Amino acid sequence: MVENASDCVEVRVTTSSREEAERICSAVVGRRLAADCQIIAPIESVYWWEGEIQRSEELLLLMKTTAGRFEDLARRVRESHSYEVPQIVAVPLVVGNTDYLDWIRRETVPTE
Repeated sequence: MVENASDCVEVRVTTSSREEAERICSAVVGRRLAADCQIIAPIESVYWWEGEIQRSEELLLLMKTTAGRFEDLARRVRESHSYEVPQIVAVPLVVGNTDYLDWIRRETVPTE
């Protein structure tokens, strides 16, 4: 069964190392800020930084969470990220498997 997923997002973050990627994933999943975190590596990034074109090998993190948890997740990523300006962007999920979306919602309920 498929349903509207407007309250769920995929958060994309890039990191410079496997250790940083694993640390960030453990932190956000462990605090239930994301239901899961996938590490995709390597990727090649080309970007402007300090007036020059830069190239870096990075790792891409894909995290699934709810829109309501995004701000707390982004704060936690910034606290443990090595970049001065880390990529932390949320892409809305449009539709999805109902069971999967329900799982995301359940696993990101704040705990005390």
